[in-house]
Amino acid sequence: METREHTIKALKPKRAPRFELHEQPHPLPHRVFFAARQALRRHASGGNVLIAATVLALIVANIPGLNNLYFDFWDQEVRLQIGSFNLFSHHGHAMDLLAFINDALMAIFFFTIGLEIKREVLVGELSSFKQALLPILGAIGGMAIPVLLFFIFANGTDYVDGAAIPMATDIAFSLGVLAMLGSRVPLSLKIFLTTLAVVDDIGGIVVIAAFYSHGIDGMLIIYAAILLGVLLLGSWMHIKSKVFYLTIGGVVWFLFLNSGIHPTIAGVLVAFCVPATPVFAPKKYIKQIRTAIGHFRGEDDEMLTRKSILTKDQLNWLKEVESASDKVISPLQDLEDSLHPIVNFFILPLFAFANAGIYLLDMNPAAVVEGISLAIIVGLVVGKFLGIFLFSWGAVKLKVAPMPAHSSWNMMASIALLGGIGFTVSLFIATLSFGGDPAQAELLSHAKLGIVVGSLLAGVGGFVWLHYSLPHNAAPDVAEPEE
Repeated sequence: METREHTIKALKPKRAPRFELHEQPHPLPHRVFFAARQALRRHASGGNVLIAATVLALIVANIPGLNNLYFDFWDQEVRLQIGSFNLFSHHGHAMDLLAFINDALMAIFFFTIGLEIKREVLVGELSSFKQALLPILGAIGGMAIPVLLFFIFANGTDYVDGAAIPMATDIAFSLGVLAMLGSRVPLSLKIFLTTLAVVDDIGGIVVIAAFYSHGIDGMLIIYAAILLGVLLLGSWMHIKSKVFYLTIGGVVWFLFLNSGIHPTIAGVLVAFCVPATPVFAPKKYIKQIRTAIGHFRGEDDEMLTRKSILTKDQLNWLKEVESASDKVISPLQDLEDSLHPIVNFFILPLFAFANAGIYLLDMNPAAVVEGISLAIIVGLVVGKFLGIFLFSWGAVKLKVAPMPAHSSWNMMASIALLGGIGFTVSLFIATLSFGGDPAQAELLSHAKLGIVVGSLLAGVGGFVWLHYSLPHNAAPDVAEPEE
């Protein structure tokens, strides 16, 4: 990695000289490991797919003739049935496709969030309280102020129950916007936004568990708690099998689905039970890997081309590497790495395509500046910006937490605005708030419109602001070439 050869003068944004850059020592390490960089890139790439799915949904939902097929398609029943038992059933009734996406596939999304939260707490940005304090405080402000503003707009209305809608930050969308600016964005800002979004997800999980659970069946909760205890026991006994955790986790999900507690919470709780440490000591298997690789002599490298067939010995050596590598990776890391592509490139785009379709042709254009749409837009654009920026600014000025390295308050303000891209979790909470009652279908459509418009304004505004705030050269902490 390059050393800090850039001077403060070279790093100052030319169009905003009044903002001071902070070069003080910062607890963030200057080298981010390959897995972390991969995670950032996956989220960013997933954001691009998410944008495409959203645009496609809006187009299809407004093409006469085709839109009827689009809306009717999600009403099809989904069954995974053995005899009279259907796994995808809620209180004996088969789930339709939209419910399957929102309650089953999104449980996998929340499972990956749970894995990410556990990893961050153990070895990531949340493992050091001082290091995590700034994004934690920013996230708290970014949740509290939007909800407060929404309550002000919604007081005495029939949409007051949607107050939690503008509190979310979509990590895939927001990092996708940062990816457009490339290496000009300091890595510390990317990590700040990622950590803030993770804390935001924790807040969303708490809200879903506390306010979107109804008609609790105590016995099913007891059965689920017993199975969660079995998973914890398995973790304590160093059971490494991912099938063990996923199979029992699936049963826990079904029990939650029919217990009255939202099933996505099951995904988070099961994730917390997955072991985060290798079952076997890495030292032994690292030696095996070195020994196996040592059999491949440098002078034979030119012979190992695409057209060459491995000898029996070479195949065995590589199998030893594969087996040893599998034993030094924890189930948590393995599952997180395996599921991220599925979630980012299939589940979330499918969720967006199914839920972002809004029929606009019979909607009054003024709807975007009134009612629930306006409340959500103000919450996402103004509330998130004020909450994240003011709480972060206060934390730094009071010396509670340090400023991200290589950043300015201009950059922090633009990141705060990007935090208003709520989208995925905002759509999810809107569906929970108004999707269960056909009489509230119009309210749900207006809420979705507010989410799309608010996220678009926050994304475009944050991108433009950050573009003019960043230096034209690569930031020092991302100057090294990426693998």
